[in-house]
Amino acid sequence: MAPASFTSRFKQSVTPDALRAYLAEFISTFFYVFAVVGSAMASRKLMSDSVTDPSSLLLVAIANAFALSSTVYMAANVSGGHVNPAVTFGMAVGGHISVSTALCYWVSQMLASVMACLVLKVTTVSQDVPIYTIASEMTGFGASIVEGVLAFGLVYAVYTGGDPRNGPLKGIGPVVIGLMAGAMVLAAGPFSGGSINPALAFGSAVVAGRFKNQAVYWVGPLIGAAVAGLVYDNVVFPVQASVPGRVNSDGTTGV
Repeated sequence: MAPASFTSRFKQSVTPDALRAYLAEFISTFFYVFAVVGSAMASRKLMSDSVTDPSSLLLVAIANAFALSSTVYMAANVSGGHVNPAVTFGMAVGGHISVSTALCYWVSQMLASVMACLVLKVTTVSQDVPIYTIASEMTGFGASIVEGVLAFGLVYAVYTGGDPRNGPLKGIGPVVIGLMAGAMVLAAGPFSGGSINPALAFGSAVVAGRFKNQAVYWVGPLIGAAVAGLVYDNVVFPVQASVPGRVNSDGTTGV
């Protein structure tokens, strides 16, 4: 029985619609990472001390908000516009997508992030790709908690923005998600780095060849995302029934 179930789930993960969803996630994640990491590199190029200059943080936060809003919108009707392994994990925990589909999303997102950072590394020549680091006065545990709180806020916004019960407000979902991401970067950038996105931290670390504190950017966001999904679906806004015409996170439509 188990092998048959696994086979059927695998087949559902390699349908034409599923493959289009993976491609949509790859494209959106690529441009999101390119914009966010590129903005950090641009700030280092323009400012003599971008580490302590507040305008550098503002630049990255604005880039994060604009890029995430745009890329979520680009992929929303095809893949759900996750653009983030933590969001995908939160959706999987909430039962909105299958585990096999979530894993394929992860592969697409991480490959896209590595490719975006690699393009930046090759084309800028003299600049190193920046990696996410935690403040010297913070512990890895504390940084994980911060990143978890950030991910909770972001994934909660994703759930809210994609809920068809919001009626006309559902159309501004990508904007709300982007604004939340930008606000989170402003709040936590100097402390934990404000990644919120495991693929973003992973791609820059792979290209830079430095993986220090990489677990911080996976453990915290994944736990925060899972809690956000469970709280939204089971406590605050429990789903009573399938909503007709709803576009699910895997690109399928409710009936």
